[in-house]
Amino acid sequence: MGQIQNEAKIIIEESIKNVLPQTAVEKALANESFSGNIIVISIGKAAWTMAKAAKNILGSSIKKGVIVTKYHHSQGEIEGFEIIEAGHPVPDENSVLGTVRAIEAVKELTKEDQVVFLVSGGGSALFEKPSEGLSLEDIKNVTEDLLKSGANIVEMNTIRKHLSDVKGGKFASLCAPAKVYSIVLSDVIGDRLDSIASGPAYPDSSTITDVKNIVKKYNLNFNEAVMNALSVETPKELSNVETVITGSVSELCKAAAENAQKLGYSPYVLSSTLECEAKEAGKFLSSMAREVRNGNLYGIKSPCALIVGGETTVKIQGTGLGGRNQELALTAAIGIEGMKDTLIFSLGSDGTDGPTDAAGGMVDGDTINKLNQLGMNTEEILNNNDSYHGLKAVDGLIITGATGTNVNDVMVVLCR
Repeated sequence: MGQIQNEAKIIIEESIKNVLPQTAVEKALANESFSGNIIVISIGKAAWTMAKAAKNILGSSIKKGVIVTKYHHSQGEIEGFEIIEAGHPVPDENSVLGTVRAIEAVKELTKEDQVVFLVSGGGSALFEKPSEGLSLEDIKNVTEDLLKSGANIVEMNTIRKHLSDVKGGKFASLCAPAKVYSIVLSDVIGDRLDSIASGPAYPDSSTITDVKNIVKKYNLNFNEAVMNALSVETPKELSNVETVITGSVSELCKAAAENAQKLGYSPYVLSSTLECEAKEAGKFLSSMAREVRNGNLYGIKSPCALIVGGETTVKIQGTGLGGRNQELALTAAIGIEGMKDTLIFSLGSDGTDGPTDAAGGMVDGDTINKLNQLGMNTEEILNNNDSYHGLKAVDGLIITGATGTNVNDVMVVLCR
């Protein structure tokens, strides 16, 4: 592994450390004092880590705790907590089981009691109880259709909120009259609280009209039961909730910039709100690299690091294996072919990208040449959405394992 690859690895590892939820939860709870029974409900990919931090602070004052997280994201027992691992990005039977356990834990509380609600990305799939008249199969089918449609996370969650007994502020209603203190690790661009994990404890700003527009925009065909559920409005006001945001993609970008600077790069955060198709983002980042190399980027010279945060989408047309960050990276490789001392990486902060064991992909000026030597056609790989196998063949996968956090994606261009 060359110098620039080692430096990229350091930036990845150190930046993720900066957005781990332990410190954030500790900070959010530091000056809080709660009365009555304390119930802790923790949902999302970072649910275990957040619950562990809450346990360290609140200790034996927690009467009961429920954690609902993704498979293989639990790191062992936590005293007083029931841990349920469930399906993501498509909900499964355990998603419903964990959600029912959480509802049971907050039943029959008084206004003196306190629910500490820890929320991280992935909660939309993991925290689910279908509305009356709907089956889990309905929810699964809708989720799969949305994932394939190219809809962004806000649009997806707008639909999902209207099909659930806990999303769109409904969980907070179930906690009433108890107070809810919600600590949120944001995985939604712009930190929209009604969209993160589909906003179980936040008033829903989306309307039935928004739902109809999304269905029309992506030409979605749902069954009659789903369409009926989509015509029921969600809660627009909640009086028993206080919410704190503890981490977001802008902090991840800032951490990447700081760590790049320590390695001698001049860092530039171009955006923390990128939302577009993964291939388009890959083309954009490689074009930025070319501008730097040609000396045309308004005085930005190497060594520099161009940093972008956000979340891209992939329209699935092939039958291959991959994820948005891998597809972005492999597309970017085409644009930097033959360029020396230039590297582009893209990764999901949670350590998983699509249905793979990779967090993302890393490419340089030699990636396309290596693929060609193996007889692999990059365009064909991309057309089949098979970026995982393409990158794996040239040692371009980023494997971090589950990180315990989830604050969108970071993409970095390094020019040495």
